[in-house]
Parts: sequence; C-alpha cells; structure tokens
Amino acid sequence: LSSRHRALKRSRTLGSCGGRFYGRIMNRSQLVTFQSQTTLRVATPGRGFVDLTNRSSWFVSESGVTNSLLTIFVRHTSASLLIQESADPDVRHDLEWFFARVVPDDPTLYRHTAEGADDMPAHIRAALTQTSVVIPVGNGRPLLGTWQGVYLVEHRTAPHQRDVILHVMGASA
Repeated sequence: LSSRHRALKRSRTLGSCGGRFYGRIMNRSQLVTFQSQTTLRVATPGRGFVDLTNRSSWFVSESGVTNSLLTIFVRHTSASLLIQESADPDVRHDLEWFFARVVPDDPTLYRHTAEGADDMPAHIRAALTQTSVVIPVGNGRPLLGTWQGVYLVEHRTAPHQRDVILHVMGASA
C-alpha cells in the first residue's frame, strides 16, 4: 500500500449524517469487544404492561459497556415487547383498549382454543407487536428517548412467569 493509502486507512471514519462523518475506527488493539447476557424472570399480573426500563438500564450499567447495542428478547409466543410512551399511563390503557377491539377474546372466532379463550388472541397480539427490540447504548446507558420506556406486554389474562433475555455487545471502557 502507498503511504497515502495507509494514512487514509488509519484515519478512516464510520457512518455519516448529513454529509458529516462521526465516529473513528480505532486500531484493533485499542478496541475491547465485550458481551454480557442475563435472563430476567418476570412475574406478570395478567394482561397488561410491565415496565422493564430500569431493569434493562441497570443491566447495561452493571455490564460495563460504554458503546454497544442492547438486545431484549422475550421467549414466549403470547407475550411481546414494546418501546412506548412512559410518562402517561393513559397511553398503555389506550393500547390495551385498541388490542381488545382489534383482537377480541371471543372463542367462536378461533380454531385454537385448547389453552383457553384468551390464548389465540394472545398469539395474534404478540404477532402484531414484537418479541425483540434493539436499543443503542452510549456512555454506558440505553439511548432511549425522553418519554420512552421498555415494556413486556402480557397478552394472557392470567398471571405468568416470563423469561426475558438481555444481551449487550459492544465496546467497554
């Protein structure tokens, strides 16, 4: 390689925003790639939202990562995850009302009723939402918006124990 090419390679930058570059590729010896994973056992009270924001923030803080990605995954087909408004509980109430109108607990509408009238609607609600979310981490904390929270959404009417996997991968200090 020419000396110009080597110098360019050493000062290469990552990403762009409006034509401006940000971030800097460091030598491999300067990077410390780090991963950490845990499983949360979350008791749900039945249908509704369980806030995971503080628990996921604590996990990131304890992991020691500075800049990374946090992946949150729920290991169930009748529960899901949402990043949603955290300041006004009416938002969660309205979301539940919407789900009840779109996917009613009416066993006459579904073939799969072996596990109860709320089971197939729970599967549909989970299919309409998501089982994993990815959140960027900067300066050792999840980079959620001011009013955003991370929620486990229980779609069954009875209480359940849900397993939620938290996994961070990125650079540590």
